[in-house]
Amino acid sequence: MLQKLQNHLHTNFRFLKGKKLLLAVSGGIDSMVLVHLFKQLQVDFAVAHCNFQLRNTESNGDEDFVKSICDSLAIPIFIQKFDTKQFATDYKLSIQLAARKLRYDWFYELLDKKNYHYILTAHHLDDSLETFLINFSRGTGLDGLTGIPDHNDKIVRPLLTFSRNEIENFAKEKAIQWREDSSNASDKYLRNKLRHDVIPILKELNPYLLSSFEKSIENLKQSQSLVVDASQLVYKIVVEESDNVLKINLKELLKLPNYTAYLYQWLKQFEFTAWNDIYELVHAQTGKQVFSENFCLLKNRDHLILFDRKNNTNYENYFIDKDQKDVKIPLNISFCNVSDLSISNANTIFVDEDQLQFPLTIRKWNEGDCFYPFGMQGKKKLSKYFKDEKLSLLDKENQWLLCSDDQIVWIIGMRQDERFKVRQNTTNIVQITLQ
Repeated sequence: MLQKLQNHLHTNFRFLKGKKLLLAVSGGIDSMVLVHLFKQLQVDFAVAHCNFQLRNTESNGDEDFVKSICDSLAIPIFIQKFDTKQFATDYKLSIQLAARKLRYDWFYELLDKKNYHYILTAHHLDDSLETFLINFSRGTGLDGLTGIPDHNDKIVRPLLTFSRNEIENFAKEKAIQWREDSSNASDKYLRNKLRHDVIPILKELNPYLLSSFEKSIENLKQSQSLVVDASQLVYKIVVEESDNVLKINLKELLKLPNYTAYLYQWLKQFEFTAWNDIYELVHAQTGKQVFSENFCLLKNRDHLILFDRKNNTNYENYFIDKDQKDVKIPLNISFCNVSDLSISNANTIFVDEDQLQFPLTIRKWNEGDCFYPFGMQGKKKLSKYFKDEKLSLLDKENQWLLCSDDQIVWIIGMRQDERFKVRQNTTNIVQITLQ
């Protein structure tokens, strides 16, 4: 097994060579075999053990056991106790999800503070088969059918090529000690039910189940790679990126017979779960939205617009004094006195300085705001003006106003207010330019 692991590391994990490693060790047979294998490989590693305090004295016994083994083998060890039940209650998580979050948050903290490079876990081939069956039973795409990845980010799983039988045989052959987790005997969890009742039957029907599964996983991974490649190629045609906003061209998207698959590939990283709502958004009326925790997907005429909700809720006011000639935040705007008018455009206006009340304010628009459009008589609601100009919800949220005593001087970059225009009797002209 040691030689097989060496070959596996050399072929697939060369990036681990010379790195400082953290081994996640529970005290069970899988993680104890991992410890002994890497001790024989003579690499630079330490052990990280989590005590979730879920099994009373048994959890403390696991901690003591792992510490004693590490002390006997002169292996550095980090131990962390968690009040997992309280954490699960506070954040409304299942015990399993709470333990997972606590575990990996702490692992990454150790990497950062103790200058380790990667976290190694003892997941093996049977674990990957169980994960495949769990995802399959719940409904999933290709991502869920490729088992447990051998590495993602800083998490590396070097034993995924080994079966549970191989690990058990190695442990017995080398007289490796381990602790049995009593919860593994319970069928309370779906994973245990599959492990105890379903997979043995599958192995009975096909004695070569694990090797067949390993080949299937490899084929699925290759198919997944093709999907990613195709998705990236089409992305360049259909999606426009600008200022952390994605604009999906619906005319181009709908040329694709399987456009929902592309939408899923592009948007799954943004934490969406209501996929049917997203697919229906393609044909919905302008203004309809779908939300994830941090992102919004907006239908705006011929586009779906994705933006970060946190980055589009800045309603802070910015003040401009009379002697201030340049503004850098939130926009780059300059002010200068001039003696006559040149041609104005969307980015340059001329105003009567004597009509201004300082300090001026740059702010976002509010519901009920009105202005007097330049060149027209009477006032108009901004909401109506934005609708006439066919601004999307995102464009409206991003629109800034220049105001004098809360009267709109300029819908910046769009339209000046009639009340502040230069007239025949104006003596002090200010040119305001959006750079």
